Amino acid sequence: MPQSLYLWTDIPRVPDALKSPRSDGKGQANNPSSSRVIVSGMTHFLLTDALQEALRQAARAARLNAYAPYSGFRVGAAVLDEQGRIHAGCNVENAAYPEGLCAEAGALSAMVLAGSTRARAVLVVGAGGAWITPCGGCRQKLREFCAPDTPILTANDEVMGPRYTLAQLLPESFGPDHLSTP
Repeated sequence: MPQSLYLWTDIPRVPDALKSPRSDGKGQANNPSSSRVIVSGMTHFLLTDALQEALRQAARAARLNAYAPYSGFRVGAAVLDEQGRIHAGCNVENAAYPEGLCAEAGALSAMVLAGSTRARAVLVVGAGGAWITPCGGCRQKLREFCAPDTPILTANDEVMGPRYTLAQLLPESFGPDHLSTP
């Protein structure tokens, strides 16, 4: 992985070798040996093993830079945007505990800063005995930028964990579509 893949200020596109082939429009991938088709935000794409690994590596690198002097619990997150770019974030704690920032919020902020407003996949990395999923507040933040079927992946430093959709983690959610005028 190129080092610049992890920097918030220099977020390149995912290399073509990591990109997934487009679907043929019938729910079948053009490459039969690829992983399954994920439908997110009405656009078909394959979330290949290589792309999942790129997300995991970006989140791992972000996790190493987390500022967690109080809990010692470092978290990293990576968001794949609609342009194929990966944006990473880490948790930042604060002595006034409610003022801390979650890794997912940091990754979303980096995505918006880079000019994107749609996330196609999210990956969260943490340590410990249980898999880390976004907290309730982050699930709602993700809802702003993700379709209900957006894959939310979990991982630790070594392996991928369970995968969910945003709708599984935040069922019957309130989102931007509720505020649109008829």
